[in-house]
Amino acid sequence: MNILAIESSCDETAVALYQGDVSTGEGRIVAECIASQIETHARFGGVVPEVASREHLRILPELVDGVMRDAGMEWGDVQAVAVTSGPGLMGALLVGASYARAVGVVQGIPVLPIHHMEGHLLAPGLEGKMPEFPFIALLVSGGHTMLVRVDGIGRYKVIGKTLDDAAGECFDKSARVLGLSYPGGPEIAKLALHGNAARFKLPRPMLQKNNLDFSFSGLKTAVMYAARAVKVLDDVAKQDLAAGVEAAVSDVLVKKSIKACEQEGVPRLLVAGGVAANVYLRKLLAKEAEKRGLSVSLPAAAYCTDNAAMIAYAAFQRLCAQGSFDDMWDVKSRWPVSELKL
Repeated sequence: MNILAIESSCDETAVALYQGDVSTGEGRIVAECIASQIETHARFGGVVPEVASREHLRILPELVDGVMRDAGMEWGDVQAVAVTSGPGLMGALLVGASYARAVGVVQGIPVLPIHHMEGHLLAPGLEGKMPEFPFIALLVSGGHTMLVRVDGIGRYKVIGKTLDDAAGECFDKSARVLGLSYPGGPEIAKLALHGNAARFKLPRPMLQKNNLDFSFSGLKTAVMYAARAVKVLDDVAKQDLAAGVEAAVSDVLVKKSIKACEQEGVPRLLVAGGVAANVYLRKLLAKEAEKRGLSVSLPAAAYCTDNAAMIAYAAFQRLCAQGSFDDMWDVKSRWPVSELKL
């Protein structure tokens, strides 16, 4: 079957066409396209919801036409439309859902609501990198940082989450302190390549707590004070501070993830979300996991950030597992992944 997927939960408009065989559970991405709004929002220092919604509305029809053309398909070849229905920015979600609903009515095909974080969680499967169930998933991005025990499709238990800022938020806010542009994660990573992470003594929040929760607001504040304490915040100081931030965030993420695996007795770890593209984090994960005999699964960097391929794949996996979807649904700006069921 062919599934057209739409992702519009934040500041990327994405469309993908997935072709899969439900009887075998195998498939592939036939065509995909992503239109980023980074340049549009950069001057504001972050995502402006109304602007994001208008950009989705402007570009989505063009992207759909382009993906259909690249795939060499007509609407008669598509058996379902999958769309991100939450969590995310309400206006942005409504643009994608409204378009998908309209297509469903006009073409007479089902519309499948997909949880954005389930898309991230299953993204490694696009390249055949899904670990066996059960496994621990670290979902880490600009808006989310959580640890989830995954016992199967739709069987998710949140065992740790951030109490305030997400890891990606910490990168963005630290980047602002250093005078870097939005989004902060990639900018911090570039500077950190040439920095000395040991120069600034930044905290590792929550590591001494006997739980799996995270907190990054204190680290962000520590970065601000460290920057103020430097007489001249020159390029070298910025590089060192960027390296310190990257190391601190990565240390916390890796140690908490390993602790989750050990606590749950599960030797398999999956890491997904925008922050999972960070090279330093990937290397640290591989090193520390190998020491403890844990396997680590990560999506390709291109599938770490928001994309429609992961939404299509999640829809396909749910169809393989449950066969059908309930048509009574609406978008949700807040939607705990633990509420998902088959």
